Amino acid sequence: MKKKLMIDMDDVICNGGFLHLVNKFTNKNYTLNDFEKYFLQDIIPETKKEEWINFFANNNMYERACFIGSAFETIKKLNEQYEIFIVTAYLIKDGIQISGGVLEDKFNWLQKELPFINPCNYVFTDNKDIIDCDIKIDDKLSNLTGNAKIKLLFTAYHNKNLTDKELNKKNIKRIHTWEEIADILL
Repeated sequence: MKKKLMIDMDDVICNGGFLHLVNKFTNKNYTLNDFEKYFLQDIIPETKKEEWINFFANNNMYERACFIGSAFETIKKLNEQYEIFIVTAYLIKDGIQISGGVLEDKFNWLQKELPFINPCNYVFTDNKDIIDCDIKIDDKLSNLTGNAKIKLLFTAYHNKNLTDKELNKKNIKRIHTWEEIADILL
């Protein structure tokens, strides 16, 4: 029986699309290094939030999403040894009403880019506490709870300031690349 492996999608498997939309909307050229907080859209003034939601609803952020490093190759190899679940949030802060479109865009990206993952193993939820598996990989510390034997925090713009001491207390190991994941799990 294969071990169960949860992998987050955004900022672990792929990135770029959301930042592209923020830059297009604000007419800026931000990089992820310009952010420390999880929600990139927090830089948009409250007076423009409704306009942002309408803009976001009419654009597919996954048209510009790219694999992070060797994510594709590593996931393909992991798929031979593990039962992989892609567990990803889809609710949009300040725009719950448009979240169905995001779910559809995520589903379509996964189908196109990771065709070897069974669509029955896509889990769309903002509550990753419900996932019981052997290994969890995520960029958001709060998603690495539960009984998983191995918990890997993928380094991202919003978690780079977490210390190893903080992570060790929670039995979480920081990883920076997909090569590191391969070294640990393959």
